[in-house]
Amino acid sequence: MRGAVVSAAALLLVALGTALPARAAAGTPVAGAGSTWALNPMDEWRYAMAASGHGIVAYSGLGSAEGRKQFGYGILDYAVSELPYGLTEGGVTEKPPTRPFAYVPVVAGALGLHYNLRVDGEPVTDLRLSSATVAGIFTRTITRWDDPAIRADNPGTRLPATPVVPVVRADASGTTAALTQWLADRQPAVWGAYCAAAGRGAGCGTTSLFPTAPGDVAVAGSNGVTGYVSRPGSDGAITYAESSYAQSGRTVMARVLNHAGFYTSPTQGGVTAGLARAATDPSGFVRTGDAYTDPDPRTYPLPIVAHLIVPTATGTYFSTAKGRTLASLASLALCDQDTSTYLGNSPLPPNLVGDGLRTTARIPGAVPGDVDTSGCAASAAAALRGAPQPRACDRVGVPACGSTAPGGHEQSIVTTVEPGALVISIEGSPHVVLPAPVPDPSGEHLHTSGPMTPVTVTDSRPGNVGWTASGQAGDFAGPAGAGIPASSLTWAPVVVDPGNIREVTAGPPVPAGDGDGLGRARTLATGSGPGTVDVGARLDLDAPTGTRPGTYTSVLTLTVI
Repeated sequence: MRGAVVSAAALLLVALGTALPARAAAGTPVAGAGSTWALNPMDEWRYAMAASGHGIVAYSGLGSAEGRKQFGYGILDYAVSELPYGLTEGGVTEKPPTRPFAYVPVVAGALGLHYNLRVDGEPVTDLRLSSATVAGIFTRTITRWDDPAIRADNPGTRLPATPVVPVVRADASGTTAALTQWLADRQPAVWGAYCAAAGRGAGCGTTSLFPTAPGDVAVAGSNGVTGYVSRPGSDGAITYAESSYAQSGRTVMARVLNHAGFYTSPTQGGVTAGLARAATDPSGFVRTGDAYTDPDPRTYPLPIVAHLIVPTATGTYFSTAKGRTLASLASLALCDQDTSTYLGNSPLPPNLVGDGLRTTARIPGAVPGDVDTSGCAASAAAALRGAPQPRACDRVGVPACGSTAPGGHEQSIVTTVEPGALVISIEGSPHVVLPAPVPDPSGEHLHTSGPMTPVTVTDSRPGNVGWTASGQAGDFAGPAGAGIPASSLTWAPVVVDPGNIREVTAGPPVPAGDGDGLGRARTLATGSGPGTVDVGARLDLDAPTGTRPGTYTSVLTLTVI
């Protein structure tokens, strides 16, 4: 039986003809390319740059390797990459650019171990893996899911004799580099022997191109590997990809054993905690390997970080005017980690925000105060304080949460199941401020976008009753009776944090030009099973070009039933 309708509301504000702290004159345009993973937050930041008058920023998601290459040739003003220059592949070392440069961390996330495993038709949803077990899986020394090593990580959990199917990237990728760096550091003997057997030599170490072996499935792209694993016929498959690729609910991810002796999930807080003690090298590149030995029990040990690669000197094609625009972009990205977080990534901790701002100051043409950075440290510190502690049943050697370990004496336990409740709430600010709209490429609309404040759905009802969260906006009201119809507002829902709800799926995106937009109720997410989940959405507003300047407000009503 479904519960009663429960609702919450958020106030949406957008200003036309005004802006976020603006610069008197727009900066010189800059162009960059690189990481596909960082594409969404980069798009949001460059839209904000244009809206606030800080300059036009172009960015293309061509992949980290291509971005580094074009920056090295001097074609691009900047690049974005999870990998530094200097990686050796097949005996050939990538040469760094001849012009001076540095790295600025801007996007943090987790490398998740996505899997598809069932016992008697039911999914295994709380798998735990150590680095030794992961090394065995991806070097093919562990070939069945009931292997003793996997059972040792999961006492009390029933595991099937299903064959293990490793799914690896067929193309060079930062995720492969992150996995192999961890394996080479934590399990050097096993990884070295595998590399030698694959013809790479015992010292292949960190590599962006996975050395495949018989039994592996190789697929291009993070979408490709997670798509393969999520297929109904892929029982037993496991892969590695950014944790944000699990937001659609297609895959589940394993908990990974950290240095403190806890199996932790690739949550936003776990990544932030894991990077809180990470140092940067003299070039500004984050040493993500510091998370491998971090003593914080909250740490998820497989973080990944995308960096802006920026010039630190002027040149033939890079002026101080361009440097001013690029420094503003870097400062905005470092201080607006909320945007990246709403898109499924993790907030950078205070130490990396501070390091990034100091590196940004080295960009020629950087002007202190162009972007207000006074609150950056406080925001980053708050994100770190909010990282949750692991559960007692996540400690190594303890049966997994919810499992029934064999042995022991029986006791009779009596409890009364209360009816429970279904609640939707807004944990952050109920006020959403969208950047000032700018003309879209067609010239037909004034476009702006930004994340809504995530909402928390808590279901304490017994059983798998199921629920649907939805949202509907009212028309925007502006100055002197002017307005913007609610049909101009659309969204793309995301699962920000799946929490402990068994099944949750983000609602379908509502495309621009849909006709009704959020003027009628649209699904934000659906779920089933007791627990708590955080969901959100990217909001897109396409106002008519003739809209009167001024501030417009609308109320977005969110309900769950």
